[in-house]
Amino acid sequence: MKEFLTFTKKEFIHIFRDTWTMMIILVLPLVMMVLFGYAVTTEIRNTNIGILDYSKDETTKAIINRIQESEYFTLNNYFKSYDEIEQSFKSSENSLVIVFGENFSENLLHLRKADIQIIADGSDPNSAKTLVSYVSNIIGSTLKDLNKAPEPNYEITPELKLLYNPLMKSSYNFVPGVMGFIIILVCAMMTSISIVREKEKGTMELLLASPTKPIVIIVSKVIPYFIIALINIVTIFIVSYFVMGVPINGSLFWIFTLCILYILVSLSLGILISTIAETQLMALVISAIILLMPSMLLSGMLFDIESMPLI
Repeated sequence: MKEFLTFTKKEFIHIFRDTWTMMIILVLPLVMMVLFGYAVTTEIRNTNIGILDYSKDETTKAIINRIQESEYFTLNNYFKSYDEIEQSFKSSENSLVIVFGENFSENLLHLRKADIQIIADGSDPNSAKTLVSYVSNIIGSTLKDLNKAPEPNYEITPELKLLYNPLMKSSYNFVPGVMGFIIILVCAMMTSISIVREKEKGTMELLLASPTKPIVIIVSKVIPYFIIALINIVTIFIVSYFVMGVPINGSLFWIFTLCILYILVSLSLGILISTIAETQLMALVISAIILLMPSMLLSGMLFDIESMPLI
């Protein structure tokens, strides 16, 4: 029993002396709880929305007021013409726009129906579906109130228009996110592990003591992962375009320029992690906490950024 307690005490001392182990044991559960319980949510709130109201009557005002009172939307723009809408989507000012046609109330009164056009950014299909559902529910509740009149049976039919992804393919949003995830995995994580491996074996001290400049040693360790990342990018582009049917719009030159910049930043993060970690396992854990979890949970690939709290 005494030996058992002695070894148990020894393990506690080992844990308390290892700062990184203590941080993983005590801090990681708190970080996970905050991410999954507070920051990450499937509800979308405070989404910027625009209105184009050709009618400007009591019925359209009632629907707009319902939208303003909703916690899911923030009324961001009142448009004067249809041409302004496309520019607002290009500049990411709005995720959704509602267009009311002319003579809205008169059509309800005489024709017993009126049309509303809902224009949504389809680049993120899941968010677009959710936002359209929210708007449809608001319109439905307004329709229910109108049908309490002596002469009911009004019909409001939303017309849906999806920009950038009319077929609502999730691959249009998911594949670019996977590309960034793979680059982080190859560049940052593998670079940090390869450098720490040299430190564990004791060969890093021998390399640094050689006449070769330290920057040459580090750059030579990084170059292979830079080339591998470039090959991965080209492969992903080919597979996503020819196999998954993801369109590549815009300038290929600027796309690859941004990818190269992203690779360089990822490699720099890998070098930074290697200066902190003493073992390969520690480098793996730090990379997972600092890089992989935020890139998966907080980048907007799985959960909408607009649903996350400001603080």
